[in-house]
Amino acid sequence: MSDDKAYAFTPEDLAQGKSLFEQPWAFVKGVVDLETKPPSRPEEIAFAGRSNVGKSSLINALVRQHGLARTSKTPGRTQELNYFVPESLSLFLVDMPGYGFAEAPKDKVETWTRLIKAYLAGRQRLARVSLLIDARHGIKAVDQGIMKLLDEAAVSYQIVLTKADKISKTALDGVFAKTRAVLAKHTAAYPLVIATSSETGDGIDDLRAQAARVAREHTSVM
Repeated sequence: MSDDKAYAFTPEDLAQGKSLFEQPWAFVKGVVDLETKPPSRPEEIAFAGRSNVGKSSLINALVRQHGLARTSKTPGRTQELNYFVPESLSLFLVDMPGYGFAEAPKDKVETWTRLIKAYLAGRQRLARVSLLIDARHGIKAVDQGIMKLLDEAAVSYQIVLTKADKISKTALDGVFAKTRAVLAKHTAAYPLVIATSSETGDGIDDLRAQAARVAREHTSVM
């Protein structure tokens, strides 16, 4: 579910999104140090968000491969930048460590935080950040900090609401309105907000179409 007709997906977007995510996807590597990151091509779409917001579950839903991205009910399960690529090698998806609360030693959390900030601010092939926000809670102060970092780095990012099936339509409409009001104050924010559910599949086709659109647009300017 998306909220802005001006950015509605075309049949071409939806078809390309379907094709992109019907391919087999594979785990490439986990990166704990940017010196060991994969080559600078293809383009990358990163999935960022607070711990336990549902990044890994959403990636698994996108690629139709249960268990490709490791999931856990324990916040802080993802401890590195995990890279995934389709058979066509046309796009990287990057599952990032959660920020904010994590059940881990303080020094490890600080290491993850440095990795997140260094990646977001300095990765040239980073085409888009999907910033995941739990629809039940909305944008928090820690999310605003990441948004400020992305604004300063001029990295395009898009709000993706997760767990949208957990609240009513009226409540979700309210979250859309509040989110748009926040985005209006951020220079690098992409205006379209997509609400998703990894359990029901809501919004997944739109997110696939968005990924295909980003990959196509960036390939055309290379």
